[in-house]
Amino acid sequence: MQNLTQDPNDPAFVQTPYAFYDAARAGGDVFYWTDYKMVCTLSHAATHAALRDKRMGRECPPELTHTIPPALAPFYAIESHSMLELEAPRHTRLRGLVLRAFTSRTIAALEPDIRALCNAAIDGFPDGPFDLLTAYAQPVPVRIIARLLGVSEQHSDDLLAWSNAMVAMYQARRTQAIEDAAVAASIAFTAFLRDQITIKRTAPADDLISTLIAANEDGDKLSDDELITTCILLLNAGHEATVHTLGNGTKTLLQSGDRDITSTLVEEVIRHDPPLHMFTRYVYKDMEFFGAQLKRGDQVGCLLGAANHDPTIYENPQVFDPLRKGKQNTSFGGGIHFCVGAPLARLELQIALDVLFARCPDLTLHAPTHYADVYHFHGLETLMVTKAAPQST
Repeated sequence: MQNLTQDPNDPAFVQTPYAFYDAARAGGDVFYWTDYKMVCTLSHAATHAALRDKRMGRECPPELTHTIPPALAPFYAIESHSMLELEAPRHTRLRGLVLRAFTSRTIAALEPDIRALCNAAIDGFPDGPFDLLTAYAQPVPVRIIARLLGVSEQHSDDLLAWSNAMVAMYQARRTQAIEDAAVAASIAFTAFLRDQITIKRTAPADDLISTLIAANEDGDKLSDDELITTCILLLNAGHEATVHTLGNGTKTLLQSGDRDITSTLVEEVIRHDPPLHMFTRYVYKDMEFFGAQLKRGDQVGCLLGAANHDPTIYENPQVFDPLRKGKQNTSFGGGIHFCVGAPLARLELQIALDVLFARCPDLTLHAPTHYADVYHFHGLETLMVTKAAPQST
């Protein structure tokens, strides 16, 4: 197993992480990333296995749990109830209750709203060059989540700001300022949702918060803290990933000229330039894993972006192929933590791209694109475009 060094904040890596992945993968399925002090997966096989191996999980072994600094307590209080950070039996219970509310029927019913929100955003596009991220990729997903939760869209700007501040905690460039902003957002978001839950208990409606309040399994219901964390998770995880995928995917389509938005093309968008590149697991028992000797308490980095560019699985993986078929990509994770919002993300991307290019067939890039320094995420700083007058709906 190789020991490799690669600063995740290095400008060249930020712009093209796939070059490092390809070079590292030539040395095997896994390597030790010295900057992170952990073994990381490179191949599709190793990543797929790590995401599903029951000898690994998201929850830190109790004997290794670190004391949370008091200043960060509000942020980690939310994480302590997140099904993304838990294993069975707590994860099983939470995910089961959430899936009772997050049904395929609920998601499918959002299609008219998604289409209407996309068209409304396009109606507001300016005549000159503009940033498609702030005009389209960011506002549409957050308004969809607001409608799903049953929260007034007038709070969309607050939801977006809170989400951005909290998600920044998972970036390699984490600083004291980022931590302070995340804590402030955690406090404000929690207070807002606590008020919303109080309202929904008195006057339930046809929305996700009301459904989660009512959801139960064998008489077991979500506590208010679990409700709050679940709503925050759905917004933060779903919004951040969808924005990056929509931005990255639109850039790719503008460069390739592809405009026939099929489900196969959407899946290739998700594979080709995914929004999340690393998802970690704790090791629960001493084990050998693809030649690496792992000890209980070690962490393993599942490099989703590297797995999606494994040439043993995807022919010419660096090439965007809208007709590509084959093994499912790893962008939504895997195993018991497979993204609960994947069906909604796919629906949003399908509709958002379809409406965008139907309304703006002459959309073109106005300036070179640059990826933001936000690893483990992977998304653009801006996406400056120009258009002819949008066609009417």
